Amino acid sequence: MFVLLDGGMGRELQRIGAPFSQPLWSAQALIEAPDCVYQAHQNFIDAGCDVITVNSYACVPFHLGEQRYQEQGFELAESAAQIARRAADDSEKNVKVAGCIPPVLGSYRPDLFSAEKARTIIQTLVDAQAGYSDVWIAETISLIEEFETIFDVLKTTNQPAYFAFSLMDTEIDQPRLRSGESVADAIRVVCERGVDGVLFNCSQPEVMLDAIAVAKNIIEESGKDISLGAYANGFTAIHSDHEANDSLTKVRDLSADEYAAFVRAWLDAGSNIVGGCCAIFPEHIAYLDALRKSHD
Repeated sequence: MFVLLDGGMGRELQRIGAPFSQPLWSAQALIEAPDCVYQAHQNFIDAGCDVITVNSYACVPFHLGEQRYQEQGFELAESAAQIARRAADDSEKNVKVAGCIPPVLGSYRPDLFSAEKARTIIQTLVDAQAGYSDVWIAETISLIEEFETIFDVLKTTNQPAYFAFSLMDTEIDQPRLRSGESVADAIRVVCERGVDGVLFNCSQPEVMLDAIAVAKNIIEESGKDISLGAYANGFTAIHSDHEANDSLTKVRDLSADEYAAFVRAWLDAGSNIVGGCCAIFPEHIAYLDALRKSHD
């Protein structure tokens, strides 16, 4: 049995007609059409997920701009958490809420990371969501220093924390983070710190399996009880020169059964948490839920 996460909130908001553009991304609906945020959560719950992730990914200066972040960042992140909590509580299922810690200084941009700048923003996101979340998911981590900075903040909370690394999509000698650091080195650090779970996200599904295999071996060698999983995106390849706020990344045609074939391989390799990231929609999650039920 595996835990089933939701899919990508941003593109689901776009799909259902919510206001959606760069640079605001998923925060635009939060500002202009919060009912759409609730509906997007509901769509994933109806699809069968066990966990919905707070729509706070874009509640950071990188998306909001510095002035709006200073004026509304905490309020927007708290509102996102409240909406997710309400959607989970309204469900007849036992749905958990994951507080979201995004890459606060830019997705896929390890070159922009500064621990000093990031720490304050991360703390604000934690403070805004803590009262409404059951667990934490730190998403799209691009470098080891970013993981360590988020870990230092989240370890002060009393909620389980899961850390999801974003991988290079292009062909390489071994699985690597967006920074170029090896997955092996990252997982060794994760095991030293001791976390509840390690995941890989917001990368193409083709690159996940090798990273899972590397992580599983190192986790087993460490003797630590750490959950493992993946949730890929439905984007075309993202390269190192990607400018995240310039335009909307192109979505590939990835059917639910095609995505499920990747997920089956991750499960066979030892994953126990799966779901979807950007451009993975409720129909993909529903297919995975049906797959799960067929093996009960």
